[in-house]
Amino acid sequence: MPRIAAVSVALLLAGLCQPALAAAPAAESTATAALHWHNDYYAAYRAAEQQQQMLLVLLEPAGSSQGQSLDAAIAARPALQAKLQQVTLCRLPSDAAIDVEGQSRRLASFAAFRELNGGSGIVLIDLQHRDAPYFGRTVTALPLAGGKYYRWSVDNLAVALDLPAGTLTQRSMIWAVRMHPERPQSTNSVFNPSLAAGATQQASYQAQVRQCGHQNFETRFHQLSAAVGSGVTEVCAESWPNQTMIDSCLDCVASWRHSSGHWNGVSRPHRAYAYDIRQGANGIWYGTGLFAD
Repeated sequence: MPRIAAVSVALLLAGLCQPALAAAPAAESTATAALHWHNDYYAAYRAAEQQQQMLLVLLEPAGSSQGQSLDAAIAARPALQAKLQQVTLCRLPSDAAIDVEGQSRRLASFAAFRELNGGSGIVLIDLQHRDAPYFGRTVTALPLAGGKYYRWSVDNLAVALDLPAGTLTQRSMIWAVRMHPERPQSTNSVFNPSLAAGATQQASYQAQVRQCGHQNFETRFHQLSAAVGSGVTEVCAESWPNQTMIDSCLDCVASWRHSSGHWNGVSRPHRAYAYDIRQGANGIWYGTGLFAD
């Protein structure tokens, strides 16, 4: 899963790194739309970790109006502003570089920004849940450029800020469900860790065997039911090959929409739920949803 290179974080925590931005800002922070934005990646990372907050990094294209459009959209949404005030914010040009052991490296080249595909966009790095396996890792990635199915809008960010704590793949699948225009209800309850482990296991298994399905569900049903205290249902889907992760999440939700049985699980409310997705060596992504009632 995407993570800033270990050497960068280690040096950061030791206080040995200084930013080397391609276009160095005059100050370490700016204020827009009643929000405080860091202009120094390392300072933002330290602040988020000290305050145990999510770190939101915006990489915006130079000479583009997208940043101004985002500011205007945020300013028009007081509820979104309030959510962003609970997050450490960092705003940099998409060609920003940081100093790593005396060498300048483009920030977008780090694995933490992989899902932006080398371009501009927003990532959320979890520096809030210190004991979680995804601490220090990217847990949301929202490109500003459109994809096969994905289109940028400020709604993407608003939905992402309300996602439960989890990995990038878990949160991206939940995000895709919540972004569906028919507003399916399956994620409006408790994100359950036992179901999450089960969804990860089945998504990974499908990716390993390169086949979509409910393999070994009878055995898994009894294990999961015992863990959550009720019966469990499952949905599975596969994407078209060689797509980005975010396009594939949207693709899986669209696939479920075309199956009445699967959509019944995705669209209705449950007592608890979980989603995850994994990519096989064949370039196909395999999604899984689990529900307890």
